[in-house]
Amino acid sequence: MECISELLTDGIQTIGIAGHVNPDGDCVGSTTALRNYIRSNYPQYQVDLYLERPKDALLFLDGAREALREVPEKTEPYDLFIICDVSTEDRIGVARTLFAEARRTACIDHHLTNGGFSDIDHIEPDASSTAEVLANLMDDDKINQSVAISLYTGIIHDTGVFQYSNTSPRTLETAARLIAKGIPFSRIIDDSFNRRTYVQNRILGYALEKAELAMDGRVITCILTEQEMKRFGAERQDLDSIVAQLRFTEGAEAAVFIYETGETDDARPVFKVSFRSNEYLDVAALASEFGGGGHVRAAGCTMYGDPEESLGRILDALRPHLR
Repeated sequence: MECISELLTDGIQTIGIAGHVNPDGDCVGSTTALRNYIRSNYPQYQVDLYLERPKDALLFLDGAREALREVPEKTEPYDLFIICDVSTEDRIGVARTLFAEARRTACIDHHLTNGGFSDIDHIEPDASSTAEVLANLMDDDKINQSVAISLYTGIIHDTGVFQYSNTSPRTLETAARLIAKGIPFSRIIDDSFNRRTYVQNRILGYALEKAELAMDGRVITCILTEQEMKRFGAERQDLDSIVAQLRFTEGAEAAVFIYETGETDDARPVFKVSFRSNEYLDVAALASEFGGGGHVRAAGCTMYGDPEESLGRILDALRPHLR
């Protein structure tokens, strides 16, 4: 596919757009960008965005607040349903049934682990983010400020503001084109990464105090239970900066952050595991060993049962890959 307009064929009237569960900056940025791009330039289409509620720092993006959080009781199949930043079908968020029922489907993504599961798959594993992929599928003359802000937000979130190894010359060239649209790029970075609530600062401080080193200091780990989160009044969205901060620990190649998200029907705790690495460790491969996935330097998975036992299994899997 060379451009987004190739998807907008004759006979299409309704378009659905969705991202993945627990949407991050690239997911929210890319889906809102696509929604706004089509609405601005192709007003003849009905476009609906389905997205779980993202963290508050992303709600400034045009369309993020208005996105549908659940599937309506009665709805006709969409003529076209596009998912962004979704590597596997089981990670489609609230609109998974709508995607399955749509007359035609498309997936725009950058995950290496995406094997393709739509009618039209456009996957660029060398791209830093889905937002970068989209920016280069859009007609530059049709990218307004609203679209540019969403795309830039997606790119900086998946590159850590151009710090991660997935940043390429093309990434920077794409970001430069978006900045040229007159977007408030400095404020976007501050609001997305630097500004924290009082609760977020407190839970971050607690997590850093609780963190432990393993593997002769090459790995840093932290586990937070649901009870500990409640003690600080913290929600899942308040934990985003923790694993990133752990990664900056001197001498550590990898950071492993585990936090409780609930329990199964048989009362087993459910934990989200976030991985980060600095120079050489492929944490996407590590996450895949536990049914997860992601990027080479940032990935995650879900685990069940005792978190200490899960951490032990993770460290056993990590050990052979550490230098």
